Amino acid sequence: MYLRNLALALAATLMASACGGDYHVEGDPYREANTSTSKLPKGAQRSDDSVLGDGGLFGSILGGRERGEATGIGVNIFLWRATLDTLSFVPLSSADPFGGVVITDWYAPPETPDERFKVNVYILGRELRTDSVRVAVFRQNRRAAGGEWLDSQVAATTGTNLENEILVRARQMRVAARNAASQ
Repeated sequence: MYLRNLALALAATLMASACGGDYHVEGDPYREANTSTSKLPKGAQRSDDSVLGDGGLFGSILGGRERGEATGIGVNIFLWRATLDTLSFVPLSSADPFGGVVITDWYAPPETPDERFKVNVYILGRELRTDSVRVAVFRQNRRAAGGEWLDSQVAATTGTNLENEILVRARQMRVAARNAASQ
């Protein structure tokens, strides 16, 4: 509980700090035309871009960025979005777009309530390649006596199958982005 509250406080702090403007050196092509330059270092000007605005938290995935390298995120944007899309049925415990780590909370499928799963996804690169994503799956079964959860074995192919699903979805998203950019 303490770690969850700490993580929520950290996330809220990061989001609040992202609401402020950032500073750009003169000649930066993305600077705002009407910005106040008082109290700024010489040669810098303030930009009040929104976190969710153009080029915000995730940057732009179109306009020459077909490989999925966005400026605001540290990993491949297509892999990141495909991971979130693929795991959308599982509650998330933590998601770090800059480090490329997605950790789910425990999920018990309705058809097997005495079995639960947890998934950790690591996006390891900025390119859309098979070695850029790793999945670790954890499984527990509830003991009949006492109701405590015990670790169980997971089939070796489960993680690989999830990796393949994420890669297929990421490729679909990249094709859709290319098609949208070409129109």
